[in-house]
Amino acid sequence: MTPLITLGSKKTLNHQDLPLLSANDTAYGSFSTFRNRLQLECGNVRTVTTIKLVKLLFLSTWKEILISGLFAFLYVCATYVGPYLIENLVQYLNDENKVKNEGYVLATAFVVAKLVECLSQRHWMFKFQQVGVRMQAMLVSMIYAKGLTLSGQSKEGHSSGGIINLMTVDAQRIGEFCWYMHDIWMAVLQISLALFILHRSVGVASVAAFAATVIVMLLNLPVTSLQEKFQAKLMEFKDKRMKATSEVLMNMRILKLQAWEMKFLSKIIQLRKLEETWLKKFLIGNAIVRFLFFNAPTFVAVVTFGACVLLGIPLESGKILSALATFRILQMPIYGLPDTISMIAQTKVSLDRIVTFLRLDDLQADVVEKLPRGSSDIAIGIVDGNFSWDLSSVNTTLKNINLRVSHGMRVAVCGTVGSGKSSLLSCIIGEIPKISGNLKVCGTKAYVAQSPWIQSGKIEENILFGRGMDREKYEKVLEACSLKKDLEVLPFGDQTIIGEKGINLSGGQKQRVQIARALYQDADIYLLDDPFSAVDAHTGSHIFKECLLGLLKTKTVIYITHQVEFLPDADLILVMKEGRITQSGKYNDILTSGTDFMELVGAHRAALSSVKSLERRPTFKTSGEDTSSLSDFELEQEIENVDDRNSKLDETIVSKGQLVQEEEREKGSVGFKVFWKYITTAYGGALVPFLLLSQILTVVLQIASNYWMALATPVSATEEPDIGNFTLMVVYVSLAIGSSIGTLGRAVLAAIAGYKTATMLFNQMHLSFIRAPMSFFDSTPSGRILNRASSDQSTVDMNISNLAWGFTYNMVQLLGSISVMSQAAWQVFIVLIPVMAACIWYQRYYSASARELARLTGVCQAPVIQHFSETISGSTTIRSFEQESRFTELNMQLIDKYSQPKLYSASAMEWLSFRLDLLSSTIFAFCLVFLVSFPSSIADPSIAGLAVTYGINLNAIQTNLIWFLCNLENKIISVERILQYTSIPSEAPLIIKGNQPDHSWPSSGEVHIQDLQVQYAPHLPLVLRGLKCTFTAGAKTGIVGRTGSGKSTLVQALFRLVEPVAGQILIDNINISLIGIHDLRSRLSIIPQDPTMFEGTVRSNLDPLEEYTDEQIWEALDMCQLGDEVRKKEGKLDSTVTENGENWSMGQRQLVCLGRVLLKKSKILVLDEATASVDTATDNIIQQTVKQYFSDCTVITIAHRITSILDSDMVLFLSEGLIEEYDSPKKLLKDKSSSLAQLVAEYTRRSNTGFGS
Repeated sequence: MTPLITLGSKKTLNHQDLPLLSANDTAYGSFSTFRNRLQLECGNVRTVTTIKLVKLLFLSTWKEILISGLFAFLYVCATYVGPYLIENLVQYLNDENKVKNEGYVLATAFVVAKLVECLSQRHWMFKFQQVGVRMQAMLVSMIYAKGLTLSGQSKEGHSSGGIINLMTVDAQRIGEFCWYMHDIWMAVLQISLALFILHRSVGVASVAAFAATVIVMLLNLPVTSLQEKFQAKLMEFKDKRMKATSEVLMNMRILKLQAWEMKFLSKIIQLRKLEETWLKKFLIGNAIVRFLFFNAPTFVAVVTFGACVLLGIPLESGKILSALATFRILQMPIYGLPDTISMIAQTKVSLDRIVTFLRLDDLQADVVEKLPRGSSDIAIGIVDGNFSWDLSSVNTTLKNINLRVSHGMRVAVCGTVGSGKSSLLSCIIGEIPKISGNLKVCGTKAYVAQSPWIQSGKIEENILFGRGMDREKYEKVLEACSLKKDLEVLPFGDQTIIGEKGINLSGGQKQRVQIARALYQDADIYLLDDPFSAVDAHTGSHIFKECLLGLLKTKTVIYITHQVEFLPDADLILVMKEGRITQSGKYNDILTSGTDFMELVGAHRAALSSVKSLERRPTFKTSGEDTSSLSDFELEQEIENVDDRNSKLDETIVSKGQLVQEEEREKGSVGFKVFWKYITTAYGGALVPFLLLSQILTVVLQIASNYWMALATPVSATEEPDIGNFTLMVVYVSLAIGSSIGTLGRAVLAAIAGYKTATMLFNQMHLSFIRAPMSFFDSTPSGRILNRASSDQSTVDMNISNLAWGFTYNMVQLLGSISVMSQAAWQVFIVLIPVMAACIWYQRYYSASARELARLTGVCQAPVIQHFSETISGSTTIRSFEQESRFTELNMQLIDKYSQPKLYSASAMEWLSFRLDLLSSTIFAFCLVFLVSFPSSIADPSIAGLAVTYGINLNAIQTNLIWFLCNLENKIISVERILQYTSIPSEAPLIIKGNQPDHSWPSSGEVHIQDLQVQYAPHLPLVLRGLKCTFTAGAKTGIVGRTGSGKSTLVQALFRLVEPVAGQILIDNINISLIGIHDLRSRLSIIPQDPTMFEGTVRSNLDPLEEYTDEQIWEALDMCQLGDEVRKKEGKLDSTVTENGENWSMGQRQLVCLGRVLLKKSKILVLDEATASVDTATDNIIQQTVKQYFSDCTVITIAHRITSILDSDMVLFLSEGLIEEYDSPKKLLKDKSSSLAQLVAEYTRRSNTGFGS
């Protein structure tokens, strides 16, 4: 450790400076051992119990536990040498005929015992830290592995936020329990040795001491039960709160678009209040437990000395000092009992929670019979297949499926929303439990999900997906997926780092990256779930030609599509309805064979016919005809000051060009302002003086009580006592009670201050990040925020208060001990001053490295969480590509990266503690030498004995002091990290008083866009480059353009998710930049590109703000064609919606979004590719619903389907952030050279002829 700490004193430590972990300390090494034991003991993880898990953890680390136990045994024995010898020392000092050598032998015995104690304690502590790191690595690895195999039904009850709690809080707590693992048997040994010494000193009165100790120990049972109950409830509500937080972070964009973020914040705060109810009980309970057990040694002493008085056993100062020294050492295990009890309760709860998770159902292993490539002429075969997501439900998801797909076939799957199309693909990749039937798949698979799953990282890494680079194949894939032009525009090409969930890519770009990933795998079977929905018409045409008819022409491809134009080239078409395949065959064969397919095709033909009717449509004015009326508006006013804070944030976040940067960490010492902020947050720091006074009162009265017993009793049995036994005990008991009151005050005040501080920091952090602009969420992986809301908040809740006041208490104790020692031998100051100077130097020398190791530990935990969160959301894709082992290996690498600084941080602590132990032992040694060297007349034997009594514990107090200080400095980094997120630059005000629009605004819905320029960060190019147009009130405007042309950015600018760098948007002649963002967003409606549903009920999803009656909600459901579907459900409007709405199909989710806007009925409605995930018939339902109920509203439609915008009054064609065309569809289609006319011509051609010709 010395080279590392030396390096840390010269520079800021980075991860590459840390030595590698030993093979046994790595996640791979420790988890391999654990997994082998698991297979031997349980066979399957689902059969594990709490007892078995404890046994497995022990057996996996038994050598280290045994070695640490031996060191702990040595430590305990060495600590009782001093109390055993102290009576001999007092008698020696009282002997006028003493022999010097005898005194030096006694002093040597004291010092040697102290050195053995120091060495054994440090080795014991380090071994436990090592075991703790290994156990945490094992548990996190096991939780991750389980997350990869969870069934869909198991996932419904366990959100990613809740599972993250298992990894960050529960696994960490079990690792930290290693500190307490030997405490029980050590306490028994310590009590036994203490009773032995007490019997030697006070005879049969030791029986009273034993009885008092047993009473104290029996209090463990109800206390443990109570604390376990509090802890279980606390973790239950913490899980619920983390689940809600995770959901909010995942869907922050839609919350801001809908102006719902404050409502969802209040939901998190309410859940936190429920959590705080149990946190307060736990902390107050802990305080009372600390009071009871901290005063247990005093209670035992009072009982013992009282028994001596009653039994007539003479009390001599030597015997009393031996007993007091024993009680002081006994104080450590008894004082530690509250922590041990609390930790046992917490660890038991954490073990139970992990076991509950591990016992959840996995995916059925026998759903798919996998056949090796070339072993069958059938690629996919299903015979009489019945599958259901929920085996307990009477409604089967897929019924009587019979399917035979030969190698090289192209199979199209179509059907209405909720007909079972996606479920059919899911059953082929083994995701849906099988009820009956047979399913065989021959060869490897590649899967493209309906909702794109993109990893944070480079675009190249997303496409390669673990494969080696084949440049020629890679370039072909990019070309086929039409990605080359996009990569040219991106600042770093395919090396651009994608934000979480592909946040800095458009929907179409994410879909094409996902398709590219599948193509590059060169699989035998391709399963594509609606791959063309998120891309524009031209790009969809290109992908179909180049991918399905090109690179995949020899592959087996099953693709779901809502676009009828992609059906004629299929070798087989499957039409689905209500979980059944109702028709199958080639396009022309089934065209006339049934109504289901005709319904889809008929809707498509109706959409095509709308192109011919355009000549009869009226024409609206273009932007050029209308913008002259805007000359009276001051275009420049107020623009410069709109959002300076956002610019600063963007500069900070993306200063190096990439949107997502490595997490920033503070450097150097933890600033005084962090400590000051912590101690002054609760009640402005008003409790701090009272806490300090109670600390001082406690220690002063403890010392006074010991002084009283030493001075008021004779040194030997031959002397007569000056004080009567009654007076002796009354004064002693009075001082003990005073000390106890000080202890109670300290414990309760510390709990109250800690609770209040944790609550206030929580509220400040959550309000701050909820109010942050979208640029913050685009560039900050949710794992970083969740880490603060989970792990860091837990540290603030449970640890820092105890550490802060533990440090001050030990500081006062140290000063008290030195004062007592200096009274007997003031010469100790000769050694004390240089030794203390050396201690301070060592502490500072160590602190530079320790701080950075603690910060690295905090920073390195977020990637573990982030990777797990991404794995859970993309587990279907990972399994379908059979990449579980690669992701597990990556998880282990991230765990090791976290374990390294964590283990070396613990090692550094032991490095420092060992040196400080030796230095404090030096003070003790010199004190002993002085005392045995003095003549009898100089030192009072009683005071000298008392000094040695305190000296015996000097190194323990000093070690505790440094331990509390270093741990406090390390843990306070959690406060530092939370404070980072309490000062995030905020969005514009929600409401600007004095500048609020009228309640009826917008009354007409006219939108004027004036020279609008938008960029996402100061160093990045403009995305919108001076747009100037008008959306006339009541007009239906369609916006089209290639992926990345700025369509979605325009919508974001309209809702002020991104602020313009120049220009302005006016709605009904009000500059939207000058009003509150809540006033703006709450008056607009949007059906977003990604349909979002939240965990809760149908009612809470449609009306989260609780503004509408049930009648109004039912009316909206009927309007959006979901009324009958909801009425079928048992709970009706209170029917359960699972996380992300996963128990609803993508199309149904989009219809729910339609229901929301029908309830809200705003004058301006934006449809952002709202019908991308639904079939043409459902698309027509949405279009007709919008036309019927929003006839007098301004409707802005971004669409990839040509038919969705041909019905518009105006079409805005964007290209690279500029307006290429803006006119009525009629005029644009007349001009055959226009971009819109060319798109429509291609669409019509391929719809009529297909792609095969």
